[in-house]
Amino acid sequence: MKRFSLPPISRRFFRVWQRNLTVYRKSWKVSIVPPLLEPLLYIAAFGIGLSGLIGDVVYQGVPVSYVDFVIPALLATTIMYNSFFETSYNSFVRMYYQKTFDAMMATPLTMPEIITGEIAWSATKSLLAAGLMLPVISAFGLLSFPRTLWILPLAILGGIAFGATGMFFTSIVRGIETFNLPVFLFITPMFLFSGTFFPLDQLPGWGQLIAMFLPLTHLVLLARGATLGMWHPVLLFSLLYILVYTLILLPWSLVKMERRLIK
Repeated sequence: MKRFSLPPISRRFFRVWQRNLTVYRKSWKVSIVPPLLEPLLYIAAFGIGLSGLIGDVVYQGVPVSYVDFVIPALLATTIMYNSFFETSYNSFVRMYYQKTFDAMMATPLTMPEIITGEIAWSATKSLLAAGLMLPVISAFGLLSFPRTLWILPLAILGGIAFGATGMFFTSIVRGIETFNLPVFLFITPMFLFSGTFFPLDQLPGWGQLIAMFLPLTHLVLLARGATLGMWHPVLLFSLLYILVYTLILLPWSLVKMERRLIK
């Protein structure tokens, strides 16, 4: 059996990132609207609506308001959505419909450099979205600085993790409509059951065990540690989990994408 050897990735992948940035700059006025308006909708729904109905939530033995509990989870899900959809739907369009990947392959760029550039851009999209949401949320007095700025490096790490995840699914789907399956079976359950809207201890034991295998769960825990200032040694495990997850999915997605495009 022929072994696959991953070619070295040079800094030329930055040119792919630069290309996507150039395209983004043409539509940035539309692209920044969701990160600016979404926090207002969330604050209205959770701060005015559910927060008054639910009251405080006990998190790590400390009562916190429901809106304070939910806001970091929404930041984490924003990071996930921006990076995942960038390397799934958007990368698929560039690969299959626009033939952008074919054009780039005619240059000295290698396929791993092209895919790495795509994933790096997805992390940038997550960073931009989180960076835009922070001042909007902080305007309502819901975030404390400077500790909340830890969200920004988390956005980069989470963006790479979920960008690699989206690229992996891009490497195996047959058509763009097939993305409905990973979104329904993987992304949506994480959005609902990763401790986003209720503490994990509200789940049965088997549900808590499954949740701890979901990468969004650990990103949410780290985001709450940053915004609430509740740092706990268990968060080191969450950080390690995301790092290991990224180190597995990133090269795997590179291998799978190269095999698909060469085929």
